[in-house]
Amino acid sequence: MKKLLLLMLAGFTAQAQDAKMNAFVTRLMGQMTVDEKIGQLNLVTPGGFTATGATVSQNVEANIKAGKVGGLFGIYDPKLVRKPQEMAVNDSRLHIPLLFGLDVIHGHKTSFPIPLAISCSWDLSRIEQSARIAATEATADGLNWVFSPMVDIARDPRWGRISESSGEDPYLGSLIAKAMIRGYQGSNLSVPNTVLACVKHFALYGAAEAGRDYNTVDMSRIKMYEYYLPPYKAAVEAGVGSVMSSFNEVDAVPATANRWLLTDLLRKQWGFKGLLVTDYTAINEMIAHGLGDLKQVSALALKAGTDMDMVGEGFLTTLKQSLKEGKITQAEIDQACRRVLEAKYKLGLFDDPYRYLDESRPAREILTPQNRAFARELAVRTHVLLKNSHQTLPLKKSGSIALVGPLANDRKNMLGTWNIAGDWKQAVTVLEGIQHVAGNVTVKYAKGANFTSDTLLIRRLNAQNGLVDVDPRPTQVLIDEAVQAAQQSDVVVAVIGEAQEMSGEAASRSDIGIPENQQELLRALKKTGKPLILVVMSGRPLTLGWENEHADAILQTWFGGTESGHAIADVLFGNYNPSGKLTATFPRNVGQIPIYYNHKNTGRPYQGVLLDKFKSRYLDVPNDPLFPFGYGLSYTTFTYSPVTLSKTRPKGNDQVEATVTVTNSGSVAGEETVQLYITDPVASVTRSVKDLKGFQKVFLQPGESRKVTFTVTPEQLKFYHSDLSYDWEPGEFQVHIGTNSAEVKSAGMNWGR
Repeated sequence: MKKLLLLMLAGFTAQAQDAKMNAFVTRLMGQMTVDEKIGQLNLVTPGGFTATGATVSQNVEANIKAGKVGGLFGIYDPKLVRKPQEMAVNDSRLHIPLLFGLDVIHGHKTSFPIPLAISCSWDLSRIEQSARIAATEATADGLNWVFSPMVDIARDPRWGRISESSGEDPYLGSLIAKAMIRGYQGSNLSVPNTVLACVKHFALYGAAEAGRDYNTVDMSRIKMYEYYLPPYKAAVEAGVGSVMSSFNEVDAVPATANRWLLTDLLRKQWGFKGLLVTDYTAINEMIAHGLGDLKQVSALALKAGTDMDMVGEGFLTTLKQSLKEGKITQAEIDQACRRVLEAKYKLGLFDDPYRYLDESRPAREILTPQNRAFARELAVRTHVLLKNSHQTLPLKKSGSIALVGPLANDRKNMLGTWNIAGDWKQAVTVLEGIQHVAGNVTVKYAKGANFTSDTLLIRRLNAQNGLVDVDPRPTQVLIDEAVQAAQQSDVVVAVIGEAQEMSGEAASRSDIGIPENQQELLRALKKTGKPLILVVMSGRPLTLGWENEHADAILQTWFGGTESGHAIADVLFGNYNPSGKLTATFPRNVGQIPIYYNHKNTGRPYQGVLLDKFKSRYLDVPNDPLFPFGYGLSYTTFTYSPVTLSKTRPKGNDQVEATVTVTNSGSVAGEETVQLYITDPVASVTRSVKDLKGFQKVFLQPGESRKVTFTVTPEQLKFYHSDLSYDWEPGEFQVHIGTNSAEVKSAGMNWGR
């Protein structure tokens, strides 16, 4: 009863607050001209600070004073932000404050691991905490809006922006989306250390054809609803304050002008009431899509439900004329303007435009020792141990190590892509990390190879920020130096992979293997006969066939952020037992792409009979991936008992307890992510071979056993039908529990109505 009363009171309070906001915004809009209303829809970047696209806005200062700017992005630091905010508040006619946004993707100035890495921790509380720290640092730096989280489902590792995603699974992706939004927004947006979150990119951006950024997307509605839309929907349910439209088309209409997507689905079906902003110049880019000139596409975007135009200024320069011509209505302009003003109201900017401009905060709250310690704590949990033959890892804190590779002593590429405010000079290198952690180990360092010998690729990578240093010595000289170091050492640690700008936006790759010159280095190191450990940094799954066959151990570390070097050393030397699990499948080669665990069967599924011809299989490689979704080893081993079900013939709204006993059968303590999958083998529409429906993390001492129980309800059995209704059907179900999507224990049940 008390809980019900509290909920009712909260509801009444929210209604009162909404009524107060509506009255304020209505009064303000009653004073605004059409030009001022359109001005609120204009989001610009001043340039000269941090550009995230090819276009930079012009006449920014004059437009702010004229009331023709609703927000700025790409500028931070309270001293720098104060000047344009003062212009808006003091020099514009109605004194409306500006929004200030930035791409805060994986931390602000304390850089955390890239989002794909963070997802491999499967640690929702720490993921939420990373967003909480990012929000605190961002607001200390004058920001109140972050263009994060990115929740696009990504099944194609060629796509560079998989690095910003949480991988391929909608269930896990939805939980991470909610955790990030809780961390950013807290429970009160007007508190000075919370920010307006922006879920992106709506929608389906992660399914770009051929894995090529900005490319076409085309899929069935069932595929959308079942696999690609859930994380966006979860973000709306979590109360996200803003949404960003995507570059791609949906049902042959670019997302930014797609009324079904932005209004019918997002607002009417899901109930989203916040601000909808375009991606960078997305309105202008609809001209190239073939929807008309700037005036036409701007009108289409507004009518579809877009509120704010990022950088393109199509709204600013064409909407008034379209209004005169009857192509748009005053009500449509008013609705978009109202949503921008509501966002500012919720942030408390009308009460105090300078609440995020406390110049004493950066020194107290940015890049603090506590934040760096958390970054290290999070980074170790994102590493995935892919191979560990003969217990090569962890390394002893004695003897000698040859530390080689282009990333072994590279500071510039530790942070990973999309670290807009991060300072690479603050990053810890792998060499430094080992020197700090390894005790009495003798370290012999040699670079061994550049990132690539492709000079054109290097020019492309350095076009924006020049983070790829090139050793001018011949390839063989670099290799010989590394081989000499290996011959004089007990073990070889090769830190290899991608430069950070080889993944991320506009960084798609058709060949996702280790660059050839780095492979040449590895082949030479292998010939020394010394144990070969690979530390792989990348922003995507890579094809590691040769590496998996010849290396003694492989540790996938992604890009770990500011404390990357310390975290890697912590794992290499056993200060932390790796517990990361893959959230994106690693293919054997690019010919398998797209490859993901929750695929569907064909009418001729391959079942392992080598000489069966008329089956769905490849002639040259197995169907299965190199490393499946959910995969990750440990320095210990975990064994699973058979699955037991509390009921095998449940009915209606029954609950079924699915239980396994997990035992640490190794010699060191470790953490295991126990994963629950469900298969629906017979249904009215075809279903995937299995879907993730739950997971639990358990920490076990050597020899310790623990029962892990999942509660299965009809809600977890629901799926989308051809008419897009969402329900479950009675019949047979398989429950799978295991260490990854391919290694599970299973039990069956028949669930009736």
